[in-house]
Amino acid sequence: MQGPSGLSRGLQSGLVRLTNNRAGIAKLVRRLQALGTMRIAVEATGGYEEPLLEACCDADLWIARVNPRQARAFASATGELAKTDDIDARILALMARLFADRLRCYIAPPRGSASSA
Repeated sequence: MQGPSGLSRGLQSGLVRLTNNRAGIAKLVRRLQALGTMRIAVEATGGYEEPLLEACCDADLWIARVNPRQARAFASATGELAKTDDIDARILALMARLFADRLRCYIAPPRGSASSA
């Protein structure tokens, strides 16, 4: 997922761009469910990733939030020095494949657990 402008997901057949709103997230979740078992990784983007994390949890999809510094360090280690949404999506997909056993699955907090104090 890339900031407020859109969601990106690396696919073997290319890249898919969707708007980062309820409709775009719902469409992405349906596509991910159709693909079957997989590991999904999203970069932490200051909260913009939260609706996608929640939607994937609700759909019983395995998803991890990746620290942007770690994603950038991994990209550099692969020799990928440029930073674009397309590259980020491919790098996150590669991280999910290579480090599936090291990434922690996001667990949504219980609904209504946020305190107003």
